[in-house]
Amino acid sequence: MPNDGKYDDDTTKFVTVPTYDVHIQLRKNFIMKINSHALSHSISEKLKVLLFIAPLLIPLLTFWIVPFGWSIYISFTDWDYISPEYSYVGFENYQYMIEDSYFTEALYNTFVFSLGVVIPTVMLGLGFALLLHKNFRGSQLYRAVIFSPWITPTVAVSIVWSWVFETKSGLANLLLGKVGIAPIPWLESGDTAMTVVVIVTVWQAVGWTMLFFISALNKIPESLYEASLIDGCSPWTRFIKITLPLISPTTFFLIIVNMINSVQAFDQFQILTQGGPSGSTRTLLYLFYQQAFEQYDMGPAAATSLIILAITGVLTLINTEMGKRWIYY
Repeated sequence: MPNDGKYDDDTTKFVTVPTYDVHIQLRKNFIMKINSHALSHSISEKLKVLLFIAPLLIPLLTFWIVPFGWSIYISFTDWDYISPEYSYVGFENYQYMIEDSYFTEALYNTFVFSLGVVIPTVMLGLGFALLLHKNFRGSQLYRAVIFSPWITPTVAVSIVWSWVFETKSGLANLLLGKVGIAPIPWLESGDTAMTVVVIVTVWQAVGWTMLFFISALNKIPESLYEASLIDGCSPWTRFIKITLPLISPTTFFLIIVNMINSVQAFDQFQILTQGGPSGSTRTLLYLFYQQAFEQYDMGPAAATSLIILAITGVLTLINTEMGKRWIYY
């Protein structure tokens, strides 16, 4: 690259002076060095972050992501859980599920059970919270009593309730007999078995729902209620115009969580009804259990599990879109 120059008066020698292009090249080299250093520093920082989160990522990959991907693959095969060989069958498992009457019945039962659990749980939880969110004598005891079923294992709760609804000597029929009503086959009849499971599930879930509502109610500023009293608002108006909008984020959260818990309910069905009688309490999750661990049809079972995941995701998205319109943050 050509350079300009001049004579040095002291040494009478010709000294080269860098041109403008050389200055530009030197600046580019300097910037490249800075960028290279910044890039290496960024990579070093990312490696440090990866090193710190590796203890959490390894179990996540091992016990969730990899099994999830394997389940997707198994849903397209005819693996019977025992044989080392299996064939790729494409979408036959999904087609079989759609055409299977057991699947449609289980889908309907799941919808009925979820609806029967979510609405009473949220309503009763809010009702108890309205009664107990103020501190008064004995309020802590009442809260503890209502919350205690939630921390009790579902299996133990279900066993106790199976005694309550036992046809011959259960407490429920004993009380009905006192008022002249004939014994009801609670767990042996398809008309009442689902109702029993719903009662047990709601009874267990009301306590923790109540605690969330109590926390939300205590965060509402008292000044809003004082202003509404000055304006002459009735208790019902205050509840509709102040309380419900301000606890709507908590309500939205509880609806989603209770809905997911309902779709994933298993223990109470296993202890109380085993999916019977005649499949009247067989939900999608219990159908998955029967396909996988009773019939050893892992292909349809994996397809059922993915359908459960898809249904849960779709319902959550629907609730989220509804929440954007009705929830006040």
